[in-house]
Amino acid sequence: QVQLVESGGDSVQAGDSLRLSCSVSGPTYRRYCMGWFRQAPGKEREGVARLSIDGASSYANSLKGRFTISKDNALNSLYLEMTSLKPEDTGMYSCAATDFPITQRSCLDLAGRNFRYWGQGTQVTVSS
Repeated sequence: QVQLVESGGDSVQAGDSLRLSCSVSGPTYRRYCMGWFRQAPGKEREGVARLSIDGASSYANSLKGRFTISKDNALNSLYLEMTSLKPEDTGMYSCAATDFPITQRSCLDLAGRNFRYWGQGTQVTVSS
């Protein structure tokens, strides 16, 4: 059974930074395509970043340069470093993983509906 547990969400001011963590339990962690998604009230879920098994990453165009996805295999953890936060970054941030065989290219463009495992989310609120 794969479980994802997010942490690190907070209420911050515009311009602040936050680091979200996602603790992953599962027998094949190193073979997961992983990602971060967010959903603001009244809006559809949005892909934030994805990380392939070999460490390649992709980001939503509007977030490039401000957000960084990374992982620590020794700690079975996925991270999202967020800088220069804006009020429009407010939302519920969730990590996701899938252990289906997948190419790097497909992982970096994987839609949310194709991720098999999801965490409960952690709330980020950015005030102006």
